[in-house]
Amino acid sequence: MAKHILVVDDDALLRRSLSLQLEQVGYRTSTAASAEDALALSKRDRPDLILLDVGLPGMDGLEALRQFQMEDDVPVIFVTARRRELDTILGLELGADDYITKPFSPRELAARVRAVLRRADQETNREPTEMRFDDLVIDRRSHQVRVQDRAVALTPTEFSLLEVLAGEPGRAFSRLELLDRVFGFDFEGFERTVDVHIKNLRKKIEPNPKQPTYIQTVYGLGYRFNP
Repeated sequence: MAKHILVVDDDALLRRSLSLQLEQVGYRTSTAASAEDALALSKRDRPDLILLDVGLPGMDGLEALRQFQMEDDVPVIFVTARRRELDTILGLELGADDYITKPFSPRELAARVRAVLRRADQETNREPTEMRFDDLVIDRRSHQVRVQDRAVALTPTEFSLLEVLAGEPGRAFSRLELLDRVFGFDFEGFERTVDVHIKNLRKKIEPNPKQPTYIQTVYGLGYRFNP
């Protein structure tokens, strides 16, 4: 069955355009003009991915993301016309899996959606394999992480980053390598994106995020996993 994408934007013409673009490459879509409508649709229809405008009237996209995370772990891509880096970084820190800035081409939209869905599918269909490092357990099959037997909720992007790093303990990865390995295509964003996701990971898995034990910075390059 075709993947179901929920398009959330208050601009009716843009909603229709995004839906058509996605349907032309094989996705099934539904739309909502507000965050409130989107939350109701998401509970009822369980979309595979949400394309979420940041600048919604009433409840904005950032608050809507918090609400979506309380209900389910559905992947979210922010759509924003705000070009300031702060808005993008804030969205990623809240747990969005990716973002795309208006205006964008149908090809870029399809690539972003395909990459996020692929990551989510890969984590859902993993073989029953666990990676254990002292108090940290990474379960590839169930897409679960536990720290001291406490379940830790990660976004698909955060899980992918952790899996890549932990899959080769001690190896130093550049930010560009991590972008390529995790996003899986020629990502047009900036390397700061990796730093934001690493910051989020550290908050969730490190005993002291300011003095990380597992995910260490390799100055001038990127990051490595310390087993």
